[in-house]
This record gives sequence, structure tokens and C-alpha cells, in this order.
Amino acid sequence: MKKQYFGTDGIRGEVGQFPIVPEFVTRLGFAVGIVLKLNAQSGERCKVLIGKDTRVSGYLLEAALEAGFAAAGVDVMLCGPMPTPGIAYLTKALRLSAGVVISASHNPYQDNGIKFFSAKGDKLSDDVELAIEAEINKPMGCVSSEFLGKAFRLDDAAGRYIEFCKSTFPSDLNLRGMKLVVDCANGAAYHTAPHVFHELGAEVISIGVEPNGRNINDGVGATSPNALIAKVRETNSDLGIALDGDADRLQMVDATGRLFNGDELLYVLAKDRAVRGLGMGGVVGTLMTNLAIEHAIRDLGFEFERAQVGDRYVLEALRKQGWVLGGEGSGHLLCLDRHSTGDGTIAALQVLAAMRQDNKSLAHLLEGVKIFPQVLLNIKMTPGYQWKTDSALNESIEKVTKDLKGSGRVLIRPSGTEPVIRVMVEAQDESVAKQCAEYIAARIPLQ
Repeated sequence: MKKQYFGTDGIRGEVGQFPIVPEFVTRLGFAVGIVLKLNAQSGERCKVLIGKDTRVSGYLLEAALEAGFAAAGVDVMLCGPMPTPGIAYLTKALRLSAGVVISASHNPYQDNGIKFFSAKGDKLSDDVELAIEAEINKPMGCVSSEFLGKAFRLDDAAGRYIEFCKSTFPSDLNLRGMKLVVDCANGAAYHTAPHVFHELGAEVISIGVEPNGRNINDGVGATSPNALIAKVRETNSDLGIALDGDADRLQMVDATGRLFNGDELLYVLAKDRAVRGLGMGGVVGTLMTNLAIEHAIRDLGFEFERAQVGDRYVLEALRKQGWVLGGEGSGHLLCLDRHSTGDGTIAALQVLAAMRQDNKSLAHLLEGVKIFPQVLLNIKMTPGYQWKTDSALNESIEKVTKDLKGSGRVLIRPSGTEPVIRVMVEAQDESVAKQCAEYIAARIPLQ
């Protein structure tokens, strides 16, 4: 059954446009509350935690959610700005019924969204999201006064989360002698991430820590790393760490200004575990993970599996296989032996631990791994075009795949929001990748 409101990462859109409007969000809170109560043990009082990033619209949506939950008879704990993975941790640690995050992640401030975590700190299953949608479409009610939900403030949320992050770093190591630039994207980690690294011994220079409600992800953070690169060079720092608006993505920069994306950092984490003799079984990437990373991880002796693009699908594949390490190039990195969800701060700590264990730089840890150039073309296709059954297109894909002889690959993906088909070709030589991508694209009927 197809979901009407939930996407791959909750419900998201432009504030003021349906569904990110107060009325719908109130109904959403009520619907979630009803589903939680239906699944609760007899006599159990349901309680949820609501956190948010630093968007000005967070105040509005927080109040709407709180009203919906109260009407359903569910208690609410409010903690203010908090990284998405921090909400996942606190929900589990406090034995709550669910966690709620008000955030649109790396999007501009005009957007916002709502996503949920189960009592175990996991993202909700499809079945639960469908049950919530079914309740949304029913008339909204309200419990009688004696059963209304109450609201509480969790004042020590940041401190609890900071200590949790620090606990994932090896107790026999520290960051003394390291000078780090930490870019918090003017987002949810502005008051947590710098403290984590400082309390482990690093000298920390912070940027992107002055949120005003409208500057989240604006020229800073994991999706805009130029500010971090410039600051690392300006301050002669050893390393730069960039998070996105809700702090579940990570990009890193070394002293030379070289940027390391999620694919490269995933390899560093896998190599560290291989060196320490930790049997992981395998690693999960996505359809977009660079082929060079797949080859390098297999050379370490691990299996490698590709999931659909999105950390939700990476997590599903890891759970299915019983593995602990996965991620994608955008910087979503999952270390399930450290946390139940992707966490940019914790992922950075694992990379730093790998560097400290071997006393090597990021560049040295990636020595011998040469990222394959990727050429991506977005082709506007004729509406209704059935690309999967187009013999000319399929023959061109087969020819290119054969010509690459295992030293490259082809990926064709339709856009989910516009009449565009994406042609990606990866090869050891960029000119070859470009030529192959253009050859395939020429077979697609244009709009």
C-alpha cells in the first residue's frame, strides 16, 4: 500500500504549504498519539520527546504537535534544538514511547519536516507509518479533560547527549594536540558538537554556531563545505568537521583543504575495523557509492552490498544482513555498534579514533584508493517514456557496460519529482565516463 504523506525520511515540505501547516501537523500529532496508545500496554501512559533544529518555523510546528499529542492523551517532553540522532538516543535512554524531530535536514530554512523514532531509537516501520496515515484521515477528536496530555521541559538534554557521544570514543584515546574546526551549519548541533570534541581534548574553532532561525545551512555545513575549507586553511588547523542542519551528515577536510566525502570516510571506518580484526561480515553502501570504494572494501576482506539511495534503505540492509557499518557519499554514516541511527558527530569521532589508533592522516588512511570520476547527466524525457523497455537504450547500456570491462559502471535512475532520467557513468578515466554517458543519453527521447 502506497503512503500518502510519509516519504523516505518523514514528512517534509515548504512551511505554509500543505502538509507543513499547523492544522495538518496538529492532526499528525493526534494520529501518532492514537497509534502509540493502541500499541501500548494496558494502563501505560504514553510519553514522547520532541526536538527540533534551529529553523524559525520550529516554534510553530512544535506547538502544533504538542497540541495534537495532548488531545490524544499523550504526554510530551520538550528539549528544544537537538541533533536528530540525539533525539533517537534520548528516546531510547529515557524509555519513552517515541521521539519526534522537527527538521528538514540540509534543506533551506523555508522548508521543514517531521520525522519519528520508535521507542528503540529506530525509524518507524512502513506498517506504523501507514497506520498513522489511516488515523490522520479520520475526524480528529479529543480525550476528556482528566486524560489530556501534559508537557514537560527536559533541561539537561544537551548534556546527556554530549556524554553519550563521548562514550563512543575509545577510553584509552584522546584528542589532545589536535586543532579542529567544527562547522555546525547554524543548525541543531551548535551547542553540542563543539563541546564533544573540546571535552575529549581538542582545540576547537567553531563556525556555523550562531543560528538566527533563517541561516541554517546557509553557506555553511556539510552541503556547503567551502566555508570550512577556508577556515581550516586560515587557522592552520589539523582537520575540519562539517555537519548539516540536523547533524546526521558528515564531511571532513584535512589541513591541505582536501574534502573527504561519505564514501571515503566509510572506507576509513571499514579499514580501521579490519586492522583491529573486528569481524563485520560486510558493509552497505548505496547505488551511488563510488566503485573504487566498493573494490577497496572488498580488498579488505569484507562483503559489499548496495542499497537504494537514502540512509533509511542503508539501515534496512544492515539490519537484514546483521552488519554494523554502512553509509552514503552525502555523509550519512551508520555505525550500529555505536548508535541505532546515522550520527555525524559520532561518525567523526570514529574517524578520529582510526587516525589516532594508527597515528596517520586521513590521506594516508586512504592511500591507494583512487576515487573513480562520476559523470551525471539529467535528461528531460518525453512524458510517459518507458525507459526500462526501450531496446535502443538497453542496448547502449549493455554496450557501455561491456566496454568498461568491470572498471566502471552505469546507473540509470528516473527522478521521483520531475520528468527527468538520470544517467550516471563511472570510469577510471573522466573523459571515458563522459563519452559513455553522452552515448547513452543520446538514446533517450527528449521532451
